[in-house]
Amino acid sequence: MPPKLLDDHVRFRFAPGEGAVLSVVLDCDPVIPGGREFALVDEVWELALPRPDLQRIEYRFIVTRPVEGGVAAETILDPDNPLVVETAFGSRSVMQMPGYAVPSWLSAPSVSGGFTPLALEGETADDVPVTVWAPEGTEGQSLPLLLVNDGPEYDQLASITQFAGAKIAAGELPPFRVALAHPVLRDAWYSGSPQYLRTIAGQGFSRLAEAAPIAGPVVVVGASLGGLTALLVGLLDVEDIGGVFSQSGSFFQARLDDQESSYKYFGRISRRVQEVLDTRSTQRPLRIGLTCGSLEENVGNNRVMAAALKRAGHHVTLTEVPDLHNYTAWRDALDPHLTEVLRDLWGEAQG
Repeated sequence: MPPKLLDDHVRFRFAPGEGAVLSVVLDCDPVIPGGREFALVDEVWELALPRPDLQRIEYRFIVTRPVEGGVAAETILDPDNPLVVETAFGSRSVMQMPGYAVPSWLSAPSVSGGFTPLALEGETADDVPVTVWAPEGTEGQSLPLLLVNDGPEYDQLASITQFAGAKIAAGELPPFRVALAHPVLRDAWYSGSPQYLRTIAGQGFSRLAEAAPIAGPVVVVGASLGGLTALLVGLLDVEDIGGVFSQSGSFFQARLDDQESSYKYFGRISRRVQEVLDTRSTQRPLRIGLTCGSLEENVGNNRVMAAALKRAGHHVTLTEVPDLHNYTAWRDALDPHLTEVLRDLWGEAQG
């Protein structure tokens, strides 16, 4: 039986089928409150998880069975739940709360587009591969540009070019291109690397403009470490950039994020973040949209960052969403929140 919402809790069940089962544990995001150990009730394993303030729960089961010479634990999808989502870390079963709905733009009419691969040469040891999506029939035209960190995953798991095509088709946004940056050395590049930031915002924009003319301010997008990187790129002294859209940005601070302190690049990230927090004014105000899950670990540092950016003079919106640190959450928040950032900078389609 799939998980079911019952009053103040979600009931998970696992029928063992053939073979003995020693234990069942719920594998889900650690920020979700409540126990994880199932209890055996009338030959069915059950767990009552207090209802979290979320629209969705991504989960798996850890099932331990006896085997010859000991025990073995296996992490599996819920066999009784057909609803599955692909994530950056593999497949997950999904429990959707009443009232949740997938974005309407996923099934809306969309303009067709094509993909062009490029390589951005700069200060990084390896070139930065970028795949540029453009609406059909716009070759040679000057168009606004959306630059997306973790671009391939953003497209595969959050459908960002489908979002672009749907919003263009609906006339809510003018035609624009989407540059999907590939994270070849993600941890090294997306942790405040000066070489990566300068490669993207310097030679990178020049190379992109050579391939396809850019009109209007560039908007940089990213999530998690990519969200941090989007903001750091945006804050460089580069006139081409007008906006940033950061989702669950990893704005690590020593006083808020001790759980991340063992991460190899924590020191560099926290120093770069502190520099931003200490900035009291700006000569080039940006339009900055932030989204973050209301229960996720990064929400505290996102609140602090939003306040600091506002104090410095940027136009900032922070939206806390009822989901966690995953691509479906980021996909679901693209509209209206990214739409609003782009409309503020680019306006709507004409005619």
